[in-house]
Amino acid sequence: MNFSIAMVAACPFPANFGTPAAIKEMSEELARRGHSIRVVTYPLSHPIPITGVEIDRVAHVGSNREITVGPSYQRLAFDALLVFKLFQVVRRHKVDIIHAHNYEGALVGSLVGKLTGVPVIYNAINTMIGELASYNFIRPRALAVGLARVLDYVVPRLAGMIIADTEELRSFLLSKGIDPARVVTIHSGVRPEMFDGADGSRVRDRFAVDGGPLIIYTGTFDDLQGIDHLMAAFKIVHERKPAARLLLVGSTIDPAYRAKYERMAVDLGFASRFAITSCSLDELPGFLAAADVAVVPRPDSAGIPTKLLNYMAAGNAIVSFKQSATILQHGETAFLVDPATSPNFAQGILTVLDDPRLAQKLRTNVKRFVLGRFDWPSIAAKLEAIYYGLVAKSLAGTGRINAKRPAISMQTSSLSKGKRELTDTVTLVHRK
Repeated sequence: MNFSIAMVAACPFPANFGTPAAIKEMSEELARRGHSIRVVTYPLSHPIPITGVEIDRVAHVGSNREITVGPSYQRLAFDALLVFKLFQVVRRHKVDIIHAHNYEGALVGSLVGKLTGVPVIYNAINTMIGELASYNFIRPRALAVGLARVLDYVVPRLAGMIIADTEELRSFLLSKGIDPARVVTIHSGVRPEMFDGADGSRVRDRFAVDGGPLIIYTGTFDDLQGIDHLMAAFKIVHERKPAARLLLVGSTIDPAYRAKYERMAVDLGFASRFAITSCSLDELPGFLAAADVAVVPRPDSAGIPTKLLNYMAAGNAIVSFKQSATILQHGETAFLVDPATSPNFAQGILTVLDDPRLAQKLRTNVKRFVLGRFDWPSIAAKLEAIYYGLVAKSLAGTGRINAKRPAISMQTSSLSKGKRELTDTVTLVHRK
């Protein structure tokens, strides 16, 4: 049985970072499996090809056309318009499921779901208490914290089913009183084949021509990413290994962030061993192939950072704060740092650089760990199991189950298999 699915992407789409990148890969894989996918999203995007997926955009509001991360008044306007656009899409295309991503998507999707009777899945990858105040969009800070607590309590209750990115995020949702039967853990994914045969020589010729160790960070530069920790840590690394270099890589870089970190590199005494640059999605494999160590300096992440999945698929030697890489095992698939301090992070980087056998072990193990767990075909099979169950429940609730019972029945074995896969995945993560 194939479904008509409306993906609610309350973000620029497609775009070369985090959530929009994950939504793109998820949508394309589901489309390859025969489902009809329509992404309902903002008018902003990066020039990234996308195949097999229809895109429905809201009208542009305001003069800004730059892609940024975090809340803004313009995004609030886009979110309001998403309600009307999603309602049109659901009605016009006979949508079976609304699959909403992040808090804004969940609010939009749940409202339209109530109006249309279409079941809603909320794909949770973060918590508001862990992020909202860090953007400094809402002042005073106490107000942002209060709003975050309200959103963390209310939003998960709006959807019929919740997909949590990690077991830690699932536990957080359960602590808010959510029925455990409504929350399942399905990790975000990555395309391992994207990194096959990647060549880092051009990147090293540009940023590490003297052959010294290259430490790479990729991702966005907002405050919650912990780049200040990384800069302080690299000061210590630089004192121990003067030939080492630090490279920050983003899809787009706000001039304010560029100026901040270039100034910080001067103040910390390693400006000549520091660079910050942008890269396209196609260029990313080459950058990661050039890295001696790939880092995740974010002290805590409820979900799985997309950069971490990329590092894993690329077979990098990863150094991360423990609470941002709970899917990995210290000393086996990554070097995990705890507690989250800059000196500890520096020691983690130095340990991996000083022990080539450990670095190779981490690279080999983490690349093997991805297959069958974090590749999109494996994840899509688990999503289909959720779709089958949710649609069957919805049809039963409306008295229309008899009309589609043969199609649903044909998927019984697939649903059971999907549940077993979900259980196996959770068990594997707990063993780690």
